[in-house]
Amino acid sequence: MLTIRELSKTYANGVHALNRVTLDIPRGMFGLLGPNGAGKSSLMRTLATLQEPDSGEAFLEGPSGERIDVLRDKDAVRRQLGYLPQDFGVYPKVSAEDLLEHFAVLKGLTDRRQRRETVEGLLQQVNLWDARKRKLGTYSGGMRQRFGIAQALLGDPRLVIVDEPTAGLDPEERNRFLNLLAEIGENVAVILSTHIVEDVTDLCPTMAIMNRGQVLLTGKPADAIGALQAQVWRKQVTKATLPDYEARHTVLSTRLVGGHPVIHVFSAQRPEEGFEAVAPDLEDVYFQRLRLQAKAA
Repeated sequence: MLTIRELSKTYANGVHALNRVTLDIPRGMFGLLGPNGAGKSSLMRTLATLQEPDSGEAFLEGPSGERIDVLRDKDAVRRQLGYLPQDFGVYPKVSAEDLLEHFAVLKGLTDRRQRRETVEGLLQQVNLWDARKRKLGTYSGGMRQRFGIAQALLGDPRLVIVDEPTAGLDPEERNRFLNLLAEIGENVAVILSTHIVEDVTDLCPTMAIMNRGQVLLTGKPADAIGALQAQVWRKQVTKATLPDYEARHTVLSTRLVGGHPVIHVFSAQRPEEGFEAVAPDLEDVYFQRLRLQAKAA
């Protein structure tokens, strides 16, 4: 369990990256959903002990049930933490096996036999054993991300943070990577920070939606979707009339279908003739929360 209370962070340029963020993150997959610039990476970097907040607190449950102060006991946190940042670089001329062994030494695995067993086990787990001798510069994007997860799992962490891990991956690599995360999430807390709604829908029993440094919603995706039942409506419109619909209704999303815009509208009742009710999904929840925030601003 990770407990976050009232975390705030304002950068020197005036950007209010975190605004009193409060979350409870249990064991398993936890989705942190929001657009680029929502504050997700700022929160991840704070939890990974890479930057200081202006105020607030965070506590991680240790292996014996003790509470570790994330902001003040950074060494203890790092021993329990696995982190895959959004921009994870590798040494292109080094093999996966050699670099992972180097990371293992840095993580404190000094016993050579234990270290070799750990490295072998992790490369097997992320399905890179057959490619362990290859230089990392020859890896595909998905293979590099799986190597990144292997290094994040060194030391048996209780908390794993992955920041935008599937951006740029092809569908096959994305599925393979998400399946790997799901397996990891059976035993530890995994925070999946992403702007891809499907990643959270497919994987995460619990989630939060963030934007402009604020938490807009927390809970189970299914509950959030259920709360929008009979309140999402669809209609195909013309490009010329689209601005008028946007002015008169809460338009959640617009997609071109056969060259014509199809809009989803949030309304407690049928907005007008021609709209049909549709089953909501997490994307509708996501956009509805963003629209509510914009309206309140």
